[in-house]
Amino acid sequence: MKLRKGYDSENLETANAQTRYQVSRDDLPLACPTPEMYLWNSHPKVYLPIEDTGEAKCPYCGAQFFLKEDP
Repeated sequence: MKLRKGYDSENLETANAQTRYQVSRDDLPLACPTPEMYLWNSHPKVYLPIEDTGEAKCPYCGAQFFLKEDP
């Protein structure tokens, strides 16, 4: 049986466990919660504009995202 996202056996991060996240251009478009987080105990998915300034803050949980520059 195929599991859906959010089951314990997927080794996902607890949603909103951190307040600062570094993301790369490969992670765009950026959304909070990220695909690596459990969804059942989080807020609705929101897309965050980060491309122009290199920073974005989630209006729901306050998590701050920073775009790391490619080498």
